[in-house]
Amino acid sequence: QVQLVESGGGPVQAGGSLRLSCAASGGTFSTYVMAWFRQAPGKERVIVARISWSGRNTYYADSVKGRFTISRDNAKNTVLLQMNSLKPDDTAVYYCAAGSRLQIRSEDYDYWGQGTQVTVSS
Repeated sequence: QVQLVESGGGPVQAGGSLRLSCAASGGTFSTYVMAWFRQAPGKERVIVARISWSGRNTYYADSVKGRFTISRDNAKNTVLLQMNSLKPDDTAVYYCAAGSRLQIRSEDYDYWGQGTQVTVSS
């Protein structure tokens, strides 16, 4: 079993930056594909970014390309999401997720954190 704990969310003004962190425990971190998803009120949970086991392969949703960066540190069992140039549309609960395959659907991820709220004001 893998436990995931997110941190770093909060309120921010449009154009600002936040860095989300996800700490993993209880498993072999380097064997998991890691991803960030987000869910806005009344909307489905969608992928934001995904990173492969080694960190060499990344995927970004079109809506965040060029603004967000996902990274991981397998020695520290952490995955980060650097979010720059934030927009009000980025407001959502952000979830860290771990899975075994390079997928972008939420159904393909086995372990989830509790989520952290990001609120971007205009």
